[in-house]
Amino acid sequence: MTEWALNEKDLAQLRGRGISEQEARRQLDLLRDPPPPVRLDRACTPGDGILILDAKEGERLTRIHEEAAARGRYSKFIPASGAATRMFRSLLLAASDLHDLSLEDLRKRGMEDTVAGDIVRFLDGLDHHPCRMSLASLLEGRGASLDSLKKQGAWQEILSALLDSSGLGAASQPKALIPFHAHEGGARTPFEEHLRESTGYVRDASGTCRIHMTVGLEHLPAFEELLSTERKRLEQETDSRLEVTFSVQKPESDTLALGEEGFPARRGDGSLLFRPGGHGALLDNLADTGGDLVYLRNIDNVAPETAWGPGIRIRRVLGGLLAELRHLSSTLVQRLSSAPGPAVLEDARAFCRDRLALELPARDDAAKEATRLRDLLDRPLRICGMVRNAGEPGGGPFWVSDESGHASRQIIEAAQIDRADPGQERILREATHFNPVDLVCSLRDGGGRPYDLRRYVDPRAVFVATKSEAGRPILALERPGLWNGSMSRWNTLFVEIPVTLFTPVKTILDLMRPEHTGKPPA
Repeated sequence: MTEWALNEKDLAQLRGRGISEQEARRQLDLLRDPPPPVRLDRACTPGDGILILDAKEGERLTRIHEEAAARGRYSKFIPASGAATRMFRSLLLAASDLHDLSLEDLRKRGMEDTVAGDIVRFLDGLDHHPCRMSLASLLEGRGASLDSLKKQGAWQEILSALLDSSGLGAASQPKALIPFHAHEGGARTPFEEHLRESTGYVRDASGTCRIHMTVGLEHLPAFEELLSTERKRLEQETDSRLEVTFSVQKPESDTLALGEEGFPARRGDGSLLFRPGGHGALLDNLADTGGDLVYLRNIDNVAPETAWGPGIRIRRVLGGLLAELRHLSSTLVQRLSSAPGPAVLEDARAFCRDRLALELPARDDAAKEATRLRDLLDRPLRICGMVRNAGEPGGGPFWVSDESGHASRQIIEAAQIDRADPGQERILREATHFNPVDLVCSLRDGGGRPYDLRRYVDPRAVFVATKSEAGRPILALERPGLWNGSMSRWNTLFVEIPVTLFTPVKTILDLMRPEHTGKPPA
């Protein structure tokens, strides 16, 4: 291991964050000598890594879900700390770089300039945008009229009211608190939409619905205030009791960086520079929920209430499949522990091969084979919904070989692949499905004991990227992604789900898509 020059102040800073010296040096070693790219065997496709369930099977699994849900086994985990800045990138650029142009000039320039085109499309669609009511109310309080400003082409004043801290300050808000959908009773944020939608598949027999969100520490009061304001109405309208908890990313999950000279990056005062470790840093937050069967969704992937039916139905099916496989796995683990005879070994091998598509251990004496099979089965389990490729960015399902040559199903991002390798690029392009982050995870064993999720992380599945800090280039380290390397050693099934369930909002213009407005395409 490299002898990095860490002084006493550095070590004290590490201790204050709960990071060991060994872990700090491991991170710096990874930054200096990043792991090789992932090697793809082939894309997962229907019949070879992706399961397609028919209607009859869906009905059976739904009944299993209903029984498990009634017992309170399900909960939901939503990373909700992401900032909305990227959503408003084009509008922010327009406000800073194009503020001298008239609306007519923007229309002309928008034929070739993406930023100008985005602002024009935003203004033209503003009457149907969920933020319209908030904007109109704010401007009215200032003695102005949104409709009048639009007619005058005063786009600068409209953007100022939307983006500036003296107005709605939308770009500095967490994405979870941005108005996403216009409803008869007013605009709803994705925070509110997820709370309502969750009652369709995580509510127990008493009506309790358990939901956990990770949020930024600075925004926690805003989440708590909105929940306090809306809870009674939400519970009445959904006939449920919302049990909502929050957590923030832990300081020990932050990672070090390297400066351009190849030494640990530092702030102006000489202290070590730490950066957020990416969504993989939330693995501990997930574990801390103590959940049993946990749905995991992205905050920005939520449709209006009028489109929830198919999503609720398929998530019940996925949850039922998870409950069934956890029960069968746990039963086999118990049998392998108590009486590992030939029949039990054959049942376990068949289940590993036929239901989980796991590579089987070599034949051995009964005790050793039972131990290996038990190890294969007694680990966290996840069911991942996968949608057909539709040109959206995101990771995908692939068969990947580890260092020992064993292949397993993994969710892989394009950034993890050597795109200069023609063979790897070909496999990437052959992918028929991609990952919308629609998972349900089993975090406890058959006895109800929580797994130590850190045991199942591939620690070398990190991301190293060039970033900028105070105008200086640095190498930044992100932990293995939450549904990528952090779940690398889980048992995994991929199931095809309808592409209509993937309704992400990456830019403010996405909210003008038919799936969010409820209106057919023009």
